[in-house]
Amino acid sequence: MTSLKTSLHAWHTGHGARMGLFGGYDMPLWYASAKDEHLAVLNHAGIFDTSHMAVVLVEGPGALDLLQFCFTNDLTACLGPRKASLRPGRAVYGAFLDAQGHVVDDAIVFMLAADAFMVVVNAGMGPAVAAHLVQHGGAYAARVTDLSGQVGKMDVQGPMAARMLYDVLAEPETVFDAMPYFSFKGGFTDAIPSWGAVVTRQGVPLLLSRTGYTGEFGFELFAGPEQIVALWEAIVAAGASLGAVPCGLAARDSLRAGAGLPLSHQDIGAWPFCRHPWPFALPYRPGTQEFSKPFLGDTALQTCQGPYTYPFIGRDLRKVTLPAEVLDASGRSIGDVLTCVTDMAVGRHEGRVFSIRSPDRPKDFRGGGLCCGFVRVADPLPLDAPLALKDKRRRIDVRIVKDIRPDRTARQPIHTLLQPKEE
Repeated sequence: MTSLKTSLHAWHTGHGARMGLFGGYDMPLWYASAKDEHLAVLNHAGIFDTSHMAVVLVEGPGALDLLQFCFTNDLTACLGPRKASLRPGRAVYGAFLDAQGHVVDDAIVFMLAADAFMVVVNAGMGPAVAAHLVQHGGAYAARVTDLSGQVGKMDVQGPMAARMLYDVLAEPETVFDAMPYFSFKGGFTDAIPSWGAVVTRQGVPLLLSRTGYTGEFGFELFAGPEQIVALWEAIVAAGASLGAVPCGLAARDSLRAGAGLPLSHQDIGAWPFCRHPWPFALPYRPGTQEFSKPFLGDTALQTCQGPYTYPFIGRDLRKVTLPAEVLDASGRSIGDVLTCVTDMAVGRHEGRVFSIRSPDRPKDFRGGGLCCGFVRVADPLPLDAPLALKDKRRRIDVRIVKDIRPDRTARQPIHTLLQPKEE
């Protein structure tokens, strides 16, 4: 089977990337060191090729109603603690389910206009999600267009991300003004309505989003496939003096797991989308277990009795290789390991977990790394429950936790990290 390639494939191979197959694409796993790339995102910035991800456009007078039925989050009540309605220039995370409440794929929905939405899904999932929407869209006046392969995408993640883009964008002050977490500006193709205008100093249009998959401050950038190489090279050059490095999927995986974010078809998938650490993706009425809207799969979730998915942290950086089983304190097998990675930016001090970016970290704290990830078990477990993970080679001790890497910066205001160079 021939693998797909993003527009940046030649750049990756020409710069020594270790390549591997992911979602049907030949993608960089790492360049010199996955560990160094992981730490660069915490200390400086990392630059990721994410053009393997897919985009589906949903338009028309019934577009909102179609997404309300097929998407888990409530687009009329999803922004902020007051649950305001999604509006143009804002985005929200959720999932598409089947009637059994199983995950077709997770996604971010971007509202471009009152009747136009850009749906970003995982690699290779554009056709499946588009078909899912068409299958259930008969009662709605909506057009569904799969734009797989027609969008170039890259992410810039880390504390230097805004400074790097300041040197690349034509009007950075205007772009960064009033741009909170999960907002976006701009556009990059006539096929998709624009929300304002964002262009580079070379005149390249793009859609700039304050989203990402690392848990850290940063942006996702969408551009035409024919423009993405020049955009990538401009951003790599802008970050060279700031400690930014190109990163592969290995660092992306360890960063997202440390941030407590699921990988579709691994941490969520062909089982009910409930009893997990991501309730913000479901339309719960504040303070209740009731849903604020009907949606596909809702009945299955309301009667869901498990399985239960929990995040965990280990004692040190040792990890297990999948497949691996979960053992309780008595040694009984109670489930399976979904993800197990090492977050190199965290460590323990006097029983507490700190990140190398924690503002109250001990003096001379170096982290050192802790294994972390997600387990799926049949029955509920209390916080701090001791477990063992066992693969064919080793057994390691872990504990159930509420969160993994502390003091993440994704929501930090831009102005706190933006220190532009003087011209």
